[in-house]
Amino acid sequence: MEQFKHFKGVYFRKKGKSLSFYTSPVEGPMSEYGERVVKDKGLFFREWNPERSKLSAALHKGISQIAIQPDKKVLYLGAASGTTVSHVSDIVGKGGKVFALEFSGRVAVPLYFLAQRRRNILPILEDARSPYSYSTMVGRCDVVYQDIAQKDQLDIFFKNLDLFLRDDGFGIICLKARSIDVSKRPKSVFDLAEKELAKKLKIVDKRELAPFEKDHKMFVVKKK
Repeated sequence: MEQFKHFKGVYFRKKGKSLSFYTSPVEGPMSEYGERVVKDKGLFFREWNPERSKLSAALHKGISQIAIQPDKKVLYLGAASGTTVSHVSDIVGKGGKVFALEFSGRVAVPLYFLAQRRRNILPILEDARSPYSYSTMVGRCDVVYQDIAQKDQLDIFFKNLDLFLRDDGFGIICLKARSIDVSKRPKSVFDLAEKELAKKLKIVDKRELAPFEKDHKMFVVKKK
């Protein structure tokens, strides 16, 4: 298993034209959601499937910066059941922290069980539209990552960046065109969203996630 470029905590294995990404679990070799676990040089690695994780899809599409590194604090908005959260937990390690926010109590049940197995995850059952409601639990973070399928997903992102992102931190947003405006072509939605992002933030990188995720685009940003 080899370290992937400058993404500390992300590993890869290449066979011909096939590329697979992995993270190494911080607490035990367990498979969290049925993913394949392999052993290499005495260490365990969990396969990071791009069809199950938009962040892995962005890596497969060649994104140049994800900002999530060992010992970092990450606010994850839209944690759902915790599939991608578990890999972020691997990357930040025991010295880092993942504040995993999900609005739906039903969806978040597996997330709570995940947090019981992984002490660097703090599950938060709150609405991302109201960041002050969980501000005392989170504080300033190195990365704010958002994966929320709502019409106002950009406004939600801006609110959380303003309150939680360190001045030298990174924001990552996965935009879902059909959730913003189903009547417009995805490219038009992405172009308008990029203009809004560029007004307030520096765009570091961007990648459409097809064929892994249809009508999705990920942006990595920093404060200007």
